Amino acid sequence: MSRTIIRYAEGGTPRWGVQFGHRLAPLQVDAASTGELLSGHWDLLWSIEPEQATVPLERVQLLSPVTHHQQFICQGVNYRSHIAESGLRIEDFPFNTIFTKAPSSVTSADAPVVRPAHVQLLDYEIELGLVLRATLPAGTQVGPGELAQWLAGVTIVNDLSARDVQLPQGQFYKGKSYRGFGPVGPGLVLLTREEWARWPELHMRLAVNGQGRQDAYCAEMIHGPAATLTELAALQDLKPGDLIATGTPAGCAARAPGKAAMFILKYLVSDAGKWRMFIRKGRGNPAYLRPGDRISASIRTDDGAIDLGEQTTSITAP
Repeated sequence: MSRTIIRYAEGGTPRWGVQFGHRLAPLQVDAASTGELLSGHWDLLWSIEPEQATVPLERVQLLSPVTHHQQFICQGVNYRSHIAESGLRIEDFPFNTIFTKAPSSVTSADAPVVRPAHVQLLDYEIELGLVLRATLPAGTQVGPGELAQWLAGVTIVNDLSARDVQLPQGQFYKGKSYRGFGPVGPGLVLLTREEWARWPELHMRLAVNGQGRQDAYCAEMIHGPAATLTELAALQDLKPGDLIATGTPAGCAARAPGKAAMFILKYLVSDAGKWRMFIRKGRGNPAYLRPGDRISASIRTDDGAIDLGEQTTSITAP
C-alpha cells in the first residue's frame, strides 16, 4: 500500500515525516535533500507505523517534497489532446520532447506564486511527477514492469508557464523557470511494485477559481515512464530524488487559432507581427492566470487507492 512522505517546517527547521490521515509521523533523520532521504532511509520510510503519527498536519508549514538540490526534467507535448489544442499534428512529434526547469522554481503545494510584472500570459499545466529512487546507470533499458526498481514515487507538478516569454522567444527554460513556477506536492507518494502498474489509471484534474480546466487520465501519455527513463539513461545522469514532469493534457489557457487564422499567420504575417498578435489576443483571454486567481490540482485513481493529495495555489501580484 502506498505511503506519503511530507517535507515540512516546524519552528523554521525543515523536517521529514510520513503522513497517516491528518497526522504526521516525524522521521528522526538528517537528510538535506530528497535524494539523501530516499537513498539512505528507504527501509525506514516503509517501516513507520500509523501509531507513530503524533503531529497534526495543520500545525506544520508544508515544503516541497522535492528539494532544490535535484534536477527538474520535463516532457513536452506528451498528451495527444494537448498537441491537438496547440494546433499541432501528432505525426509531427514522433520524438520525446525533453527540456528542464530551474530547480529554484520549485515551491510547495500551497505557497502563493507571484506573477512577474512583465508577464501577462501566465498559464497552468497539471502534470504527473516521477521521482527517482536510484541512480540510473548509462544505457539502462527499463521495462514497463521494472519501474519500482528505479522510481520511488509520484507527486503533483504544476508547470506554470509565461507563454508571452516561452513562445515568442522560443525559450522553454526561461518561460517556465521563474521562482515559484513549479509547485510540487503536497507529498511524495511512494508506490509498491503492484501499484506502479496502475499509473495509467491516475486521474488528473485542475480547476481555476472552482472552474474545471483540465481533466484527463495518465493513460493518454504518449511516451510512458519506462520509455522515458530508457531514453534519459542514454542521454544523461539521473540520481535519487530527481524529478521528471511527464507533460500535460488539454485544457490550458493557450490555444491555437482557427485554420483560417493559422493560414494567414503562416503565410501573410512576419514572425514579429505574429507574436505581437498572439500577445495582444492573449491579453483578452480570461483563462490566463491573474493575481487573485486560485488553482486547485489533484491526481488520484478513481477508487482512491492511490491519492496524491491536492495543491492549492494562489496567484499574487509583485
